[in-house]
Amino acid sequence: MAHKCETLDCGKEATLQCPTCLKLGIPGSYFCSQVCFKGFWKEHKVIHALAEGAAKPKVDNTEAGYNPWPHYRFTGKLRPYPQTSKRNVPENIERPDYADHPSGRAASEEAMRGNTSIKVLDDDEIEAMRVASRLGRECLDEAGKAVEVGVTTDELDRLVHEAAIERDCYPSPLNYYNFPKSCCTSVNEVICHGIPDLRPLQDGDICNIDVTVYHHGFHGDLNETFFVGNVSEKHKKLVRVTYESLCKAIELVRPGVKYREIGNVIQKHVAPHGFSVVKSYCGHGIHRLFHTAPNVPHYAKNSAVGVMKAGHCFTIEPMISEGVSKNEQWPDNWTAVTGDGLYSAQFEQTLLVTDNGCEILTRRREHNGQPWFMDKI
Repeated sequence: MAHKCETLDCGKEATLQCPTCLKLGIPGSYFCSQVCFKGFWKEHKVIHALAEGAAKPKVDNTEAGYNPWPHYRFTGKLRPYPQTSKRNVPENIERPDYADHPSGRAASEEAMRGNTSIKVLDDDEIEAMRVASRLGRECLDEAGKAVEVGVTTDELDRLVHEAAIERDCYPSPLNYYNFPKSCCTSVNEVICHGIPDLRPLQDGDICNIDVTVYHHGFHGDLNETFFVGNVSEKHKKLVRVTYESLCKAIELVRPGVKYREIGNVIQKHVAPHGFSVVKSYCGHGIHRLFHTAPNVPHYAKNSAVGVMKAGHCFTIEPMISEGVSKNEQWPDNWTAVTGDGLYSAQFEQTLLVTDNGCEILTRRREHNGQPWFMDKI
């Protein structure tokens, strides 16, 4: 039986077959020459992606066959689940400027973009940051206590949301550039900005909960990575080393230190363990603005601008991956995942530079500030 060339408007007899189609078991795909094959490659290769997507087993999630992005190739095993609707915040709670904006634009932040000057907080602003940061810590602790096998990240989001409302706080992520939830929950290969959904946490997962609250005009920001059930030793080590890297970076904070030095300390600690530092996301200034100067990269030999001064307030939040530092983003335009699908961990604190060091505004209030997992590693 004679075959016709697949290239549009060619119609010549063809005997050459696409090697990728043969490998994937796709019938047909004949071409009359290498010239036609190469010239039609861009259009032809679409069927490879379709075939590969169809060959993947369906994910066992809460709604059979739920797959919002059928042509997206995931880097790891995690898959999106359905989400509940956006949660409401009572009208009496003070809101940031983006809270009710249709596109979630933070106009106050956008007005400061490109400005590298770092605000020095006065005494009243420092006290306001202490309060917002303490309330953020309380909200994170409420969610952290609920982490266990079978609990959904949507339930963790509900706990954060309700804890924030009870404390007269607006959950800062909600509607920030249209982010749909009140906190970020980043599981396994998700580096950051994971959107809470109806996926139940599974035995062996690690789950980061990132909480920011807005209280009387100021934001307090922190996150921690939690174990779910029986976590492997290699992933416990990843979490421990990530936390240690944050601690070592905090030890550096004092007046006169260049912000670019933070990344040198973090990478020096994690590299000997074979882990990598994510470069696409960084720490940031925080006060009346959710994100502002300075930018605080976590990798070595960066070009961060600025020198620490008493009254500066900012976050350090290293994202450390067990494999490559490269990341990708899911089609939801938020969820950042590792390029190789291996796990990533993160910890974050909001810090105030003092005259002779720093104050950890979001520090844990229990167990002398020790992390929750010290008795589990």
